[in-house]
Formats: sequence, C-alpha cells, structure tokens
Amino acid sequence: MTATAAMPRITVEVPVLRVGAGLGDYEGLNRFVDSLRKPQGLHMTLLHVGILDELVEDIAAWTKGRAEPGEVLAEITSWLTELPVLQGFLGKSDKLVPLGGGRLMGLEVDVPQEVHDYQALLVQGLHVLFDELGLDNIDDFILSSPALGYRSPRWLPHIAVGRARSRHEPPMEISPVAIEFGDSRIRHRETLPAADS
Repeated sequence: MTATAAMPRITVEVPVLRVGAGLGDYEGLNRFVDSLRKPQGLHMTLLHVGILDELVEDIAAWTKGRAEPGEVLAEITSWLTELPVLQGFLGKSDKLVPLGGGRLMGLEVDVPQEVHDYQALLVQGLHVLFDELGLDNIDDFILSSPALGYRSPRWLPHIAVGRARSRHEPPMEISPVAIEFGDSRIRHRETLPAADS
C-alpha cells in the first residue's frame, strides 16, 4: 500500500482565526499541555473523510465488490466539492479534554446551533451518498470504516491543541476564551481527483 502512504487525509473543517484576545491567551495553554500546536494550523474538524483510496477500499469490501472503485471515487469527490460553505462563527471554551485515547488534549468548544446543524447535514449527506452507492447498514459502515475513523456517533466540537502531559489526563477547567472560526473548507482539496469534464 505504498501508493496511499503519501495521500493526505481529507476532512471538512473550519480554521481557527483567533483564540481569546490574541496570541498570549492561546500561549497560556502551555501551562496545561506539552508541545502546544502552532496557532496558524488550528482547526475544528466537522467531518473526517480520511484517505480516499482507503475509503473506496472499505466501500468495496462492504459491498463485496459491487461498488466499482472508479465510480465510487468520482461520486465521493463530486459530493465533497459541491458541499455548501458554513460561514465563519464565534464559539467559546472553558475546558480542556483528553482526545484520541488520552494522547492529545483539546479545547471543548461551545458552538452555535447552526454549526451542529451543519455537521448533522454532513453526516446525512454521507448517508445519502452511501445509499446511492449501494451500501446497506450505513450506520454500521460509518462506525466501522477504518478510513472514516469514527470513534463515536456523537460529535464533540473540539480543537486539538497539544500533547497530554500523562496518558490519563482528566478534563480541566480553564478561564473562558472566545474562539473565532473562519468559513468551512476541505482540507487538501487540491489533491482531490479532477472531475471529468
């Protein structure tokens, strides 16, 4: 599988434009975490699609080869590029929580209802897409596909900010900070296969 090793993960996300009143507020989090991430790379994932070739393989296995890989890839790409854009918004956080089995720490973010609605719309769209591709038991597929990487059916808005100091770090209350987010985007959009013209 060397060909897919270099392929990037595709996600639908919103970039973080500002945490608190400025850089000092964000850098203050290094009291709680190790290896604080660079502020310009911060984002909140709305939907993890994963490495497309691996998702196509998961679908082929689930449908026992009925779904044709080239068609599946084209349908997923088309669906992604036609997604509506979620406009930028403000959120807030007063808690750091362990993520990814406790190896990461992230800000748990309170976001407006329209963000929850948009994220639910993405999952519903994924359902429709997979139904059109001939998948059955779609909820089971979404939760079991290694490429999609779902750990839970419930979405927790969060921003990964650094490494946990210990493997079993508990959630921590912090001083509340406002967080400004930009418009939604597809990470690594430039690597998506070009649509047939």
